[in-house]
Amino acid sequence: MPLYQYQGIRRADGRSVKGTRDADNEKALRAALKRDGILISELSEKGTAEDRRSVDFKKLLFKRVNKADVELATRQLATLTRSGISLVESLTAIIDQSDKPDLKTALIDIRDQVNQGMSLADAFGRHPKYFDTLYCNMVNAGEQSGTLEQVLGRLADFMTAQNRLRSKVIGAMTYPAVMLVMGLGIITVMMVVVVPKMTAIFKTFGDAMLPLPTRMLIALSEFMQSFWWLVIALLVIAVVGFRKWKKTPKGEFKWHGFTLGAPIFGKLVMMIAVSRFSKTLSTLLKSGVPLLTAMDITKGVLGNAVLQQVIVEASSSIREGESIAEPLKASGRFPPLVTHMIAVGERSGQLEEMLENVALSYDAQVETRVAALTSLLEPLMIVFMGLGAGSIALAVLMPLMQMSEFVQ
Repeated sequence: MPLYQYQGIRRADGRSVKGTRDADNEKALRAALKRDGILISELSEKGTAEDRRSVDFKKLLFKRVNKADVELATRQLATLTRSGISLVESLTAIIDQSDKPDLKTALIDIRDQVNQGMSLADAFGRHPKYFDTLYCNMVNAGEQSGTLEQVLGRLADFMTAQNRLRSKVIGAMTYPAVMLVMGLGIITVMMVVVVPKMTAIFKTFGDAMLPLPTRMLIALSEFMQSFWWLVIALLVIAVVGFRKWKKTPKGEFKWHGFTLGAPIFGKLVMMIAVSRFSKTLSTLLKSGVPLLTAMDITKGVLGNAVLQQVIVEASSSIREGESIAEPLKASGRFPPLVTHMIAVGERSGQLEEMLENVALSYDAQVETRVAALTSLLEPLMIVFMGLGAGSIALAVLMPLMQMSEFVQ
């Protein structure tokens, strides 16, 4: 199907508009744009829609989706539809002001599909890179219940909370990671460049006369100079092997179990998972998504195979008539406070509100724990770098101290 680039004027307000759109021919495109209230002033063919999809696919392979852009588009769509503007016009307005080419292309396709009679949820489902299963199911529930505007608002709020939590965790981990990389880099440079020059004067001493730490330092330095390629190759093999092992069902399950039980970060991983579970399930239930469907969707956002297995077992129990809280409690993976609050919410008929309270509570705990870990990791990184540099300096100075004593 040919792809056209057009410029025109919107009849409603006289504003100039431009964009790209596919159609069977120019006549069909002019008719479609006329239905949208756009009078074409310029029109030119720009390849085919298949070419566009091929190019877009290549772009998406190498470019990550910015969740903040999707969040902004969702909030704008909620505001426009709440104001009584039709869905197609709302999408057109968002497309016109979008400055993200990839997202704009996806939105153009979504608008075209909606204009041709497809539901908004199905149109979003054509672009899973931007709009995941959770997003599409919530939109579908909103369309079915006639509360699309409210659902889009809840979606935007949910994405805001998730993006904020992700930013806090990434921001807190960035500084220690940078410090660790810099420390390893400095120590490597010292071992490969500085140490050989400083220890050259010790060659005349003979290995027997040198202290053990100095002999070890010289041996390690010579190994790194001669076999640096082997060290890099082993690191690459280890990383690739670990990633492949982690992608296997057994490896993924074992690794996720290890992360949950890790001494320092395990509790933080659990808090983040509980927050995601509670917030997602609450948002889905408020939007009218059935419980079992909501549980299945929520399983996908946990990011932990062990907890996902717990949700699968809980869903099976719910199908047999049990409550949500009992299987979660029996698994021993969810904190007792969480299962207790869920049980109270089920009994009182306020499960959505109780889940929202759990999410708010754990968001606050995650923020506090991240701040505490950050304040702990910073001095640990400094100590690590100090010990590395100090050990090298001590190994170099020990023979000089022995020479000084011998001269005296």
